[in-house]
Amino acid sequence: MSVFDQRYQSVTYQYNAAGDINLNAVQNRTDLITELEKLKAEVTKAKDAQVIDAEVVTDVDYHITKAVQQANKPEPSKNTILDHISKAKTLIEGVAEAGGIVTALMQVAELIQKFF
Repeated sequence: MSVFDQRYQSVTYQYNAAGDINLNAVQNRTDLITELEKLKAEVTKAKDAQVIDAEVVTDVDYHITKAVQQANKPEPSKNTILDHISKAKTLIEGVAEAGGIVTALMQVAELIQKFF
């Protein structure tokens, strides 16, 4: 049996996919847009916990916002949405604590392929 000594550890931020964000429950475009908005809020939480640099969060927020705007158009461009999601993912890929957000963005890209 493994034993982990966690004394002196401090966790400032932990992505909780089991919380409000549920990409597995997405059934249509509207659900996906709702979950993208929640993911955007999660990025802000990571910034508030000082896990992701504020300038990076501004750029990530921009790309998620642009993806949502495109998704809300009467005839959205799947490639444009995917491009913005990919850019958002690339911006935070190197942040270990944001690994859950990166994974969520990868799931979002798969859902975009399905619904757009």
